[in-house]
Amino acid sequence: MKYFSAALLLLVLTPSFLLAAEPSVALNEALILALKQNHLVSGAAYEKEAAVEGAAASRSRYLPRIVAEEAFSASDLPTRVFMMKLDQGRFASSDFELGNLNTPSSYHDFRTALTLEQPLFDLGIGYGREMAEREAERMGYRFEGRREDVGFAVYGAYLGVQRAKAVLAAAEKDVEEAREHLRVATVRGHEGTGLKSDELRARTFLSEAEERTITALNDLKLAKMRLALAVGGGPGESLDIRGDVTGEAFRLNEDEIVRQAVANRRDLKGAEKGVERAAAAVGLARSAWFPTLYAAASVQMNDRDVPFGRDNDGWSAGVNLRWEVFDGMGRMHGAAKARAERDAAAQYLEQFRKEVDLQVRESILRRAEAGKRLEVARHALLAAEEGSRLVNKRFANGLATMVELLDAQSALSRARTGLVEREADHLLATARIYYTAGIFLKEMAP
Repeated sequence: MKYFSAALLLLVLTPSFLLAAEPSVALNEALILALKQNHLVSGAAYEKEAAVEGAAASRSRYLPRIVAEEAFSASDLPTRVFMMKLDQGRFASSDFELGNLNTPSSYHDFRTALTLEQPLFDLGIGYGREMAEREAERMGYRFEGRREDVGFAVYGAYLGVQRAKAVLAAAEKDVEEAREHLRVATVRGHEGTGLKSDELRARTFLSEAEERTITALNDLKLAKMRLALAVGGGPGESLDIRGDVTGEAFRLNEDEIVRQAVANRRDLKGAEKGVERAAAAVGLARSAWFPTLYAAASVQMNDRDVPFGRDNDGWSAGVNLRWEVFDGMGRMHGAAKARAERDAAAQYLEQFRKEVDLQVRESILRRAEAGKRLEVARHALLAAEEGSRLVNKRFANGLATMVELLDAQSALSRARTGLVEREADHLLATARIYYTAGIFLKEMAP
């Protein structure tokens, strides 16, 4: 039912995404679209499929190999002509004459063969299969990790649109208030109670506010394009958000998050499978010291004149034991190389575990830091609003200059933008904890 709902949502949203000038999505819809359409997820899925097929191919080496063959040969070599005639059943008493034996005429042969080969004992097959299966598991974790990466990127892009909208709203409010300051300065100038410099300063302040609005508009357009790209849209497409992300209470403590990371980080699990694959490679290198035993059987037809003809036929069967006794120390060095690579992978894994622990603890500290910055930004906005209100009242009573008024307005503008930035940073810091623990989609996706 869950997959049916996701597919239905994809069918509903995709046409509007392609046809509408600027469609919008909620966060959960954006995540669903990205996991279905993002090329990074699709690429990782194909890598996983390739690794799974590779594992299946390695298991097929246990099964018999059957080969059909048709060969044509021509020769005037005595031994070759002798054997071709024997295989075709065309050997005659005249062929024993010395002239015919030593200098035969050129002769040709069509050989049709069906050969079966079955491994009976080959340790390399088992270790090769294990390596391929560990690689398939590693690529499976890589695919899941790529889904986490894309989901977190979509969340960041969604927040980017939300942030850009809030910054634009603050910039537009700054323009509105700057226009009012200019109007007041112009009226006072006409009445002879104001200074020309005040009008010029107010006009410059308005121009700067309008410039910030243009920048905010462009940032919003780019943020929408980034969101469209993150969910799998095409170049130049734009996607708006429907509904803002709000902060939620953080439910897990630090130790629990670390445990979750160890249990759920796909890149960590993939590294563990990499160590297991390296261990299987050690076994594969050691298997070169052991013999191999294969059974083989074939049926053969030979004809002088036509392919797939049958002047004569025959069969053969047997068992082949092969044991390489000395190879110039190549196996010894190969096994030593495999052991070193296994030990290196184990060391990298141990270091990676420590780094994952640090990443989780750092993300928790950064969230606390972002929370404090958000609290400071809220207080700063309250202070800036009160300061601006007081300076506006003093300016109206002729107790403050235009410079003081515009300074207060600039502080208010910075406080508004700062609060928007801090709110987005705090939301992203919370999501980053889930991301570093490998549970972002579990906690944030529907």
